Amino acid sequence: MSANVLEPTNGRRALTYAVLLALSLPAIAPLLWMVSTSLKADSQIYGAAAQSGGLNLVPFPPAFGNYPRALESIPFVTYLENTVLLCVLTVIGAVGSSAVVAYGFARLRFRGRGPLLLLAIATMALPQHVTMIPVFTGFRAVGWYGTFLPLFVPSFFGVPFFIFLLTQFFRSLPEELAEAARIDGAGEWKIFWQVVLPLSKPPLITCALFQFLNTWNDFLGPLLYLNDPSRYTLAYGLQQFMASFYGGKWAELMAAATLFTLPAIALFFFAQRTFIQGIATTGSKN
Repeated sequence: MSANVLEPTNGRRALTYAVLLALSLPAIAPLLWMVSTSLKADSQIYGAAAQSGGLNLVPFPPAFGNYPRALESIPFVTYLENTVLLCVLTVIGAVGSSAVVAYGFARLRFRGRGPLLLLAIATMALPQHVTMIPVFTGFRAVGWYGTFLPLFVPSFFGVPFFIFLLTQFFRSLPEELAEAARIDGAGEWKIFWQVVLPLSKPPLITCALFQFLNTWNDFLGPLLYLNDPSRYTLAYGLQQFMASFYGGKWAELMAAATLFTLPAIALFFFAQRTFIQGIATTGSKN
């Protein structure tokens, strides 16, 4: 059978893309509505055309002035700096600590390794809301309430999902590489840094992307632990902006929400190939 027979025709490919586009519309529609509203004047949002029930996604003329007004209405730069700081700290802590723990589970032999890994995975079934009150009480008792510490320090103790993901990948790496390094006199720490990590970029980037998005979109954590407006993150700051001007500045709110969403979308598009590769190769066997 020739290779041309296996390749999809242009018609089938176009049909596949059309079906995928139709299936993605429920997810894209809210994003389009948000961007459209961010470019509308108040008359287009509250005017007769809007009240008649018609859905007009094309603002004319586009009101680009909503974006600078949104940046002036809230301390966007301050919220952005706080959010980026937390994202960097949690990504470093979560990926680094999870990689160390996963290497121990995947490559080292010690008593109780299986039950401990099972226990770590089982914690993923424990809802965050179950431990919210005792964890909050503990952080307040040590004086961390009102600081960034409760929002990034726990990430330095490993993330169960990342530990599982990286353990599966580390197990798929050839053991001969580590044995060759041991013959050359390398210890486990050197093998981890110079042999295993350079070969694990796809799953590491995947974990980093997951953690970045989780921290970027986190609302509950800042809501619980931050009481100083100068420390608010973007997710929490936008909610405060909406609560302050509810029913009024919808165009500016949607403009701020669009700016909040753009970095996450851009990051995914730039890292999507590595992200998909990291998911596809996890758990593969040689």
